[in-house]
Amino acid sequence: MDRINGRASDQLRPVAFELGIAPHAGGSVLVTMGNTRVICGVMIEETVPRWMKEQNVTGGWLTAEYSMLPYSTQTRKPRDIAKGRLDGRSTEIQRLIGRSLRGVVDLEKLGPRTIWVDCDVLQADGGTRTAAITGASLAVAVACRKFAKEKKIEAPPIKKLVAAVSAGVLNGNAIVDLDYEEDKRVTVDFNLVATEDGEFVEVQGSGEEATFSTAQLEQMIAIGRKGIADLIAAQRVVLARLMVTPES
Repeated sequence: MDRINGRASDQLRPVAFELGIAPHAGGSVLVTMGNTRVICGVMIEETVPRWMKEQNVTGGWLTAEYSMLPYSTQTRKPRDIAKGRLDGRSTEIQRLIGRSLRGVVDLEKLGPRTIWVDCDVLQADGGTRTAAITGASLAVAVACRKFAKEKKIEAPPIKKLVAAVSAGVLNGNAIVDLDYEEDKRVTVDFNLVATEDGEFVEVQGSGEEATFSTAQLEQMIAIGRKGIADLIAAQRVVLARLMVTPES
């Protein structure tokens, strides 16, 4: 089928990861997917949330924050702090990022510590939540390696990589990794989060004033899983490079 940008239905936008974008973070990544760019930074605190202490919950915690910088969109987006509260979309996305990463981190092995993951959208052109998850997964992997090297933790608690991708139905056909123009036109909006061994963390899907068939759902899952496999392969290339070249 013909997409706006000429990509095949199962083809991702160009993907790139730039490490060390935030030098004071334990791990940081600028993830680029087409014209969408998100900075993901990871830091660790030697404490856990109060509710864990009150409920005698053992292990550690991982939490995420997400925001879109004012200049990330064509018209200025006011900061949430200017409104005095997070908007519903930001709250939903940062909870999704947190769930996605807690699904692949051994919180018991982490110990009584909190991993903070901050995702800031530098440029938005569709798929910011999925790019944030993919970039954050790599940033957490880099940070855990650094924390273990610095003896802040005994061993890296991350169990596996995770990535996410959007999909949708355009003109009756399933497509993957939507940019903004495609996102406006699809009749089905779908997001898939899965691990490197193909297990799902979360699946989100809804019709946009439309319905979708079982066959279309299966197509979106199939191309979504292929997209995630491609993203995790790209993550692994970066991590393999780190094994021979110390991170800055």
